[in-house]
Amino acid sequence: MKALLIDSTLCVGCRGCQVACKQWNNLPAENTTFFAGKGYQNPARLSPQTWTLITYNEVKVRDRFEWVFGKQQCFHCIEPACVTACPVRALEKTADGPVVYDPDICLGCRYCQIACPFDIPRFEWKKALPEIKKCTLCAERVDAGLKPACAAVCPTDAIIFGEREALIEEAETRIRKAPRHYRNEIYGKDEAGGTCVMHLSDVAFSDLGFPEDVTKQSYASFSGPAMNVIPYVLTGLGIGLGAVSWIVNRRDKVAAVERPTESREGGEL
Repeated sequence: MKALLIDSTLCVGCRGCQVACKQWNNLPAENTTFFAGKGYQNPARLSPQTWTLITYNEVKVRDRFEWVFGKQQCFHCIEPACVTACPVRALEKTADGPVVYDPDICLGCRYCQIACPFDIPRFEWKKALPEIKKCTLCAERVDAGLKPACAAVCPTDAIIFGEREALIEEAETRIRKAPRHYRNEIYGKDEAGGTCVMHLSDVAFSDLGFPEDVTKQSYASFSGPAMNVIPYVLTGLGIGLGAVSWIVNRRDKVAAVERPTESREGGEL
């Protein structure tokens, strides 16, 4: 399974990955301003037009304040809560790793937004026919044997692409060789049951804007049993409503036959 390893200690905040993401996915520019309290972070947050975002975080590192950069995007969970929550399977986890979306069958229920523990999917509120938007891990590039656009353009190799297990080994090696440089943690290795986008850092991951209350257990294991019964519930509901409709129509027909008909003069026939 393919994955990304993002080393925030190597990120220089150039936002080349943001530009590459927009170019590859034909995403329009946004009218934005710098995010208050976040220095030069722009735009403020992920949106239907921005699928990857470099966050600017002023953090105290070894007794002085420094800019520390994080990268927000879909984590492409191994067992995605969004996929399990979708009642029509508009979201799908591919064998290569990406979580992709089919707008043609989406109901617009936004259950995926509620289910995602990382608050990633964005909804096109301003459109008459809205869709869900998020990073696809450049699934079409991965299928063609290419790197995702963000990894292909990173000038410092802060974003590397490869097999998930190999990237975990690489991350563990970096931590082992420089224990004072890195936190002894790979964010995404176990969060939400494991993800295909993982992070290394020298500061707390909450300082990069990542939630630290995400359970290690797959969220799909919580929602799966409930969502799996929905097709049966809907089928049963359809059968039940059909039966009620048949009974009502049958009763009306019987009543019409039994009701005396009147002649035009008002008498009974």
